[in-house]
Amino acid sequence: MKIKHLPLDQNINGWAALRDETRRYPALRGPVTADWLVIGAGFAGLAFARRIAELRPHQHIVVLEALDVADNASARNSGFVIDLPHTVGSTSAELEHANAYRRLLQYGLSHLKHTVDRHHIECDWLNSGKYHCAVSEQFDGEIAHYQQELTTLGEHFELLDRAALRQRLGTSFYRSAVYTPNCILVNPAALISGLADTLPPNVTVYANSPALQIDTQGTIRAQTPHGEVRADKLMLAINGAARGLPLFKGNVFAMSTFATLTEPLTPEQRALIGDIAPWGSTPVNALAGATLRYTSDHRFLIREHVNFTPGLVTGAVETGRHAHRHQRLFARIYPQLQDVNMAYTWSGLISITRNGAPVWGKIADNVYSSAGCNGSGSSKQSAFGRLLAEHALNEDNPLLADMQGIGRASYLPPRPLLDAGVKGFMARERWRSRSEL
Repeated sequence: MKIKHLPLDQNINGWAALRDETRRYPALRGPVTADWLVIGAGFAGLAFARRIAELRPHQHIVVLEALDVADNASARNSGFVIDLPHTVGSTSAELEHANAYRRLLQYGLSHLKHTVDRHHIECDWLNSGKYHCAVSEQFDGEIAHYQQELTTLGEHFELLDRAALRQRLGTSFYRSAVYTPNCILVNPAALISGLADTLPPNVTVYANSPALQIDTQGTIRAQTPHGEVRADKLMLAINGAARGLPLFKGNVFAMSTFATLTEPLTPEQRALIGDIAPWGSTPVNALAGATLRYTSDHRFLIREHVNFTPGLVTGAVETGRHAHRHQRLFARIYPQLQDVNMAYTWSGLISITRNGAPVWGKIADNVYSSAGCNGSGSSKQSAFGRLLAEHALNEDNPLLADMQGIGRASYLPPRPLLDAGVKGFMARERWRSRSEL
């Protein structure tokens, strides 16, 4: 199998730029052998490698990352470690499906916290909760429905009006929100770096070592620009890049999201929004609204807009357009902060499946995969990667039944039909949610 596309974001990841020190992993030079090869050092790949190493300490695991570890897609997300599914549904089957996802998300969050605490990973881990926000009355129904779903799940929440949100968020932009208390906020570049840095000693990580060709007949063999890995078994954690591989049969595709991080607010600027704590908000329409964060070092993150990115590449010109979009949006949300400067704008890939189910499990002899995160990747893919390791080693875990129960990714049409369908759907969602921006 030849890798047709490799990810390229022609911009600077703000989360990584804020770090004083980041460990640099070497590129692969020459041939190496391993018991396991993991391609992709994101949340799924690192969770898988860690669990294999724990359960089989005598085996050698090699992890290949196409980029710097602190600059891959997992390091470029918004820094939410989500604990609850966004949708539940009304039937008993839908409720059980939502409960399964909740158990999986909370399992992933729990193991991330355990690793962060055990190894003292400095990643600005904050239990700040999350605000699920609506701007206009058009989405009152979605807010009411989300309350009903949380009630069905037995989860605690608060419904907040504009005045209450002004006190907590420092803006009158939002009409209403549902606040849930157990979402975690992090610096994702610091978290993913810490997870890689604290892997067991039988795991070797190579960065800037993209797999250019993968052979799966007999012994696994992966070629990089300057080296080669031979292994007994393979785990693919390449998410959006997976669509080009025959093993995935066209059931996943890539989207790029865009984020901007401001400079820290001055004391004078902070006085204009009040003495507010760090917080994070998500929109009622994840594809067409804006995600915001206020960080512990007094910066704002604005993440808005999603592009269909079949070639996995985002150039500097496209990034620049979104930088201007984010600046205009921030001016509408915080008109009192017109003099706040933007520091970084960057893009990052997420992988999408048609029905929201992952590409998870054994996909060929000695080949395993976890792809198709569909958002909430930090907690979700941490759970999926860890459980996939136990599945591959025939270990017992009651949550494996939940993994089987959430289903498998459904078929996607070939391009250009896929392009037309995705772009048409995105255009409808943006039009429907135009009042939210």
